Amino acid sequence: MAPKIPAAVKAYYDAQSGVHAETLLEMRTRILAVVPDAVEVMKYSMPTFIVDGEPVCGLLANKKHIGYYPYAGSVLDKFPDVREKYKTTPGALHVPLGEPLPKTLITKLIRARQAL
Repeated sequence: MAPKIPAAVKAYYDAQSGVHAETLLEMRTRILAVVPDAVEVMKYSMPTFIVDGEPVCGLLANKKHIGYYPYAGSVLDKFPDVREKYKTTPGALHVPLGEPLPKTLITKLIRARQAL
């Protein structure tokens, strides 16, 4: 069971509906499975997961996808296969609605971020 959601972060999730909320909350569960001691805060208007004082990722609901932000553009550059499979921008990966990232990929992305 995922830890209690801090009030400011919960308000963000509560403002989403349907598949946006489902995808965000499933991503949250998977992220916390990788970094269970992460602190959740709102940063840059999105739920952000902080480990040892450093942001490791953030999530942002968009009209047609969920943005996964590794808080370092160089993280996505390490995974050309991910850039081929998913639409990306220099600093974000676009997660299709209803298709949360697999836990194995979240693990790779977070570990790459933590290695910086």
